Amino acid sequence: MIKENKKNNEARETKIKFTHYLWALVKEPYVFVAVLFLIILILAAIFADLILTYDPLRPNILAARLTPFSESKGIGGVTNFHWLGTDALGRDMLTRLIFGARVSVSVGVIAVTIAGIIGTILGLIAGYYGRMTESIIMRTVDGFMAIPSLFIALFVLFVLGGGLLNMILILAFVRWVVFTRLVRGITISLKETSYIEAARAIGASDSRIIFKHILPHLISPLLVLATLEVALLILAEAGLSFLGLGLEPPQPSWGLMVARGREYIREAPMMIILPGLSIFLTTLSLNLFANWLRTITDPVQRWRWLI
Repeated sequence: MIKENKKNNEARETKIKFTHYLWALVKEPYVFVAVLFLIILILAAIFADLILTYDPLRPNILAARLTPFSESKGIGGVTNFHWLGTDALGRDMLTRLIFGARVSVSVGVIAVTIAGIIGTILGLIAGYYGRMTESIIMRTVDGFMAIPSLFIALFVLFVLGGGLLNMILILAFVRWVVFTRLVRGITISLKETSYIEAARAIGASDSRIIFKHILPHLISPLLVLATLEVALLILAEAGLSFLGLGLEPPQPSWGLMVARGREYIREAPMMIILPGLSIFLTTLSLNLFANWLRTITDPVQRWRWLI
């Protein structure tokens, strides 16, 4: 009976906490719209095969460079409606933008996840153990930070070739250092606190102290950093694809669409405006959400939002 009441109380507290955060989000209209845009974008990218009827790779020269809200004749005389027009090969722009979102979001999320796991583990080791271990890890971090990450990615992709998998691995390889620096700094400040000393005094192992007492305090700053990093890597993916080192045609990618659209900027400006606008709105939404997330998870400031 006591256990059941405890579970009910915990469930009630969780529900109240969630509703408070939801209300705090609603009170910020710009952030709410940004989060709504990101949710729609992610759902559309995940279920693109179910909600879209056009093939993003199949050309239709007779329908090339149509303006938004135009119609074209498909196979068998079927009339096709193009909400955002078509590109230079007659492929539906809305379809290619949504499939391009799948690529950009996948690159950002997967690369940040890999970089975050590696960087968090190394940062915990460097911050907790210190001495020679910290020196080796942090000197490696300093070496990576001394060279622009995009330059490293350009060089490696030029040598190994483009492609989705190579791009994800390279971007994760050059961005783990930011997670290591953050985690190492917070770990150093936490390991000298009284509750960590108390855990050591009662015989807690290093792994238990790290994963039970230090890691939970890193979740909030890591979430904020990861959100910002996803926005940064979406821009990096677009830049690499624009330079021809990302995905190869005819695969849909926002950066690749911008690169191809610049050839028709006078005849069909929407070919470059639409993917550029998609990149801008996605990164802006992620930055707005990250800023709100930083404030809402800060114990000093969040009381203004949760009242």
